[in-house]
Amino acid sequence: MIDHHTRVDTTEISLNADGHTLLGTLTLPPGPGPHPAVLCLPGSGRVDRDSNAGRVRMDLGGPLAHSLAAAGIASLRYDRRGVGASPGDWRQAGFLDNRADAAAALTALRQRPEIRSEAVGVVGHSEGAVHALWLGAHERPAAVVLLAGYARSGKEALLWQASRVAGTLPRFVRPLTPLLGRIGSRQLAALEATTTDVARVGGMKVNARWWREQLAYDPRADLPGITAPVLAITGDKDLQVDPDDLDVIASLVPGADVRRVPGLTHLLRRDSRAPALTSYRRLLREPVDPGLLTEVASWLARPLSTR
Repeated sequence: MIDHHTRVDTTEISLNADGHTLLGTLTLPPGPGPHPAVLCLPGSGRVDRDSNAGRVRMDLGGPLAHSLAAAGIASLRYDRRGVGASPGDWRQAGFLDNRADAAAALTALRQRPEIRSEAVGVVGHSEGAVHALWLGAHERPAAVVLLAGYARSGKEALLWQASRVAGTLPRFVRPLTPLLGRIGSRQLAALEATTTDVARVGGMKVNARWWREQLAYDPRADLPGITAPVLAITGDKDLQVDPDDLDVIASLVPGADVRRVPGLTHLLRRDSRAPALTSYRRLLREPVDPGLLTEVASWLARPLSTR
């Protein structure tokens, strides 16, 4: 049983990722090391080490680190470029830059004297899950956990998300859905046609390079290359990732443990109501589902403790 009152030791660390400085937190469980460890990767956007973007507070990093520590597992989480304590401009960091930073962080974690280098896994949520599976195929971590990770091209994932969200709009807005779809298609085409790091699309300043790279990447090319144990979890009320992608993961990664969780949303909170974007503000007032965190930590303890 995991004791969630476990006292943990936290250390602020600095990482070098291809000349870019990333600031993060190393959380250690009690007792002498070296410890097994996990690299924690957040979702997309201007998110810090705790998966927070300004006033939109996911608050995943701290509770996840504490649950892992209670299971005897250290963890590293860090602020993205230009977010939190990390210098830089987040709008100029592409999808592939985020992947490269994750690989650099994994290498740095393995090199820490407090950590057992052969017993380091990765946990990712949303975009972070996509980077985690790439690391699983190319950097050989000891375990891979995918929380709400998609298993189709980024463009296909976005189109599914748009269709799913449209079906949850208030009834009086639904007649406008075809018009909104046409507007969205034009903006998507405009994003794909950009050639700069930052561009204005639909009147908004966006990280165009991130969008181009994310839309083009297809995880199905890398999933078969994962040899480590894999746990993939998606909620059946996820509006941003198709839960049926779990079947794709299971077909491409032999032995993968895939779990479709009733009531779980993309925010990793459970909701008894019909899924809708309008519920996000209410859901974010609640903590990340504690049972999910215990489930992840307990699962990771098995492959990491045997290395």
